[in-house]
Amino acid sequence: MNTEALPAGQARPFVRNRTDGHVIECNGEKAIIHAKTGPSVSASEDYWAVGQLISIQVAESRVVGLVYKVDLPGAQWEQGIDQSIHIHVELVGQVDTQTDGTLRFSSGIATYPHMGAIAHRIRAADLAAIYTTTLKNTVSVGHLSQNADIPALISIDSLISRHFAVLGSTGVGKSSAVSLLLRKIIRQRPDLRVLILDPHNEFASAFPEHSISIDYTTFDLPYWLFRLDEFAEAVFRGRPTVPAEVDALRDMIPIAKERFASAEAAATSSLLKKDRDYSSMTADTPAPYRIADLIKLIEERIGQLDGKPDRPTMKALKQRLQALVADPRYRFMFSAPTTLDTMRQTIGHIFRVPKNDRPICVFQLAGLPSEVVNSVASVLCRMAFDLAVSSDGRVQTLVVCEEAHRYIPADATAGFWPTRQAIARIAKEGRKYGVYLAVITQRPGELDPTILSQCSTVFAMRLGNERDQEIIRGAITGASQSTIGFLSSIANREAIAFGEAVPTPMRMMFETIAPEQLPAAHITKTQESVRLGDTHISLDTILMRMRQLNAAESINNDDIIDSFENIVSTPVASQRTSALPSQEPARSHWRNFDTGTRKEEEVPKPQQESTERFRASDLIRSFRSDKS
Repeated sequence: MNTEALPAGQARPFVRNRTDGHVIECNGEKAIIHAKTGPSVSASEDYWAVGQLISIQVAESRVVGLVYKVDLPGAQWEQGIDQSIHIHVELVGQVDTQTDGTLRFSSGIATYPHMGAIAHRIRAADLAAIYTTTLKNTVSVGHLSQNADIPALISIDSLISRHFAVLGSTGVGKSSAVSLLLRKIIRQRPDLRVLILDPHNEFASAFPEHSISIDYTTFDLPYWLFRLDEFAEAVFRGRPTVPAEVDALRDMIPIAKERFASAEAAATSSLLKKDRDYSSMTADTPAPYRIADLIKLIEERIGQLDGKPDRPTMKALKQRLQALVADPRYRFMFSAPTTLDTMRQTIGHIFRVPKNDRPICVFQLAGLPSEVVNSVASVLCRMAFDLAVSSDGRVQTLVVCEEAHRYIPADATAGFWPTRQAIARIAKEGRKYGVYLAVITQRPGELDPTILSQCSTVFAMRLGNERDQEIIRGAITGASQSTIGFLSSIANREAIAFGEAVPTPMRMMFETIAPEQLPAAHITKTQESVRLGDTHISLDTILMRMRQLNAAESINNDDIIDSFENIVSTPVASQRTSALPSQEPARSHWRNFDTGTRKEEEVPKPQQESTERFRASDLIRSFRSDKS
């Protein structure tokens, strides 16, 4: 130590002199270091501060420790004199000098410190060696909190192939961190597609040049793409199902599909239609049918059950279906195009086949009826997995679940079981086929621990809840568990990263991204303009959007009944020719997309690109064969 006292009244310099301490206690996991602080010590005041990494000289190696506690042996501070302090460290690994002079870090410790071993703040070269990963395809997503000159490197391949999670309380920069990670991912993995389940409609503005946005006003998700349990969730509006009615749907939906197939075969001689096998269809097979046919089947059943106890059940089911079709909030399921076989357009549009330089699909869920959000999430996650399997891994997709605790809660009796099952399938088996999972939540304590355990890389941002901290503490194995003690006090945009994508647990600060690339940038821009004096507010526009969100559109009951009767009475062939033009203003994106796709397929491609630009129709055929 430097024993030369400072002149009276002179401020202590803020320097990084290598003040020494000495080991006075050590076990297999932790050590205690004795050092001095006071006027005679010229090092900076934060030299032995909590959260700093220190190194202990042992022969030719240096054992690395993380300071998690600092105290005084006598528990009494005396001003103006040198005092002894104890530094409690958690041992995290060892830095060795190789024969060629390079430094190598290992998480194991070959030789533990002896009594009196010299300890000091870690060298910059050792710190760089600790966080310089040997993993492949690494990128920088920020810098270390301890030293801003050392980048925080992660392996993109390890990050996505074994799933990852971003956890943190609201307002700590969680969504911004996700946006940054996704930008890094699509830059390093241009072959990957990204599907974001966005419950707050905030990510569309974060990727204006790389994404397409789908909301409740601009998309069609046909009801016949829903499996029986998913469709029942919509029919019963989130309330408990009636087993007898579900059994009736299970029996009659395949018959409705056969009727539609027969009418379709009579109306067209397309070779594509002849490729399908309708002989083994079930209620879960993704093949089109008409709700009108289903309701007619129910009416026929009611006629056969005249005077029998099952008749009220069939009447109740018929009324549920009619109310569902007439509800304007469910128009995305029952609009005219959904009566046709739009599976190719739907899957191609959502899962970006082809990508057309926009690999990200932001699926905005905020405008959907709350009772159908779980069903929609289940359909999308299930289709992502089935598409990867049917394409033999050629369509690789990263599914990003924002507010994941909504879909996969810790309580096994809560939530929607098919959604939990679809996400769990991706978490457990997805990496084999090329479908990956990103879990984003502010309450890890309310998240299914099985799903969270499948995420091999975790970015833990500030978490104040003790239950949430306990879950993160259980996820870190071995050394560095004391880093969790910092979770309640780390800064915004700061995180503790650990897992497969990082060489060792690290406390890091995410990069700052441009304001226009922030999630919900459009809302922030609007709020800023109001603060700067923009007083223009259109109440009519606000009320119109409120009505859309709450399905209180200006449609009277007679119009609803007439539109429903038109759906029931319109023949298949005439509906095929007239439905789409009548929906042109609202649904023109399907036509534009389909035309663009056809042009994409008609233009000859070089041999190198032929392996990537496969036909979506081939995938759909394989998809249907697998599900039947």
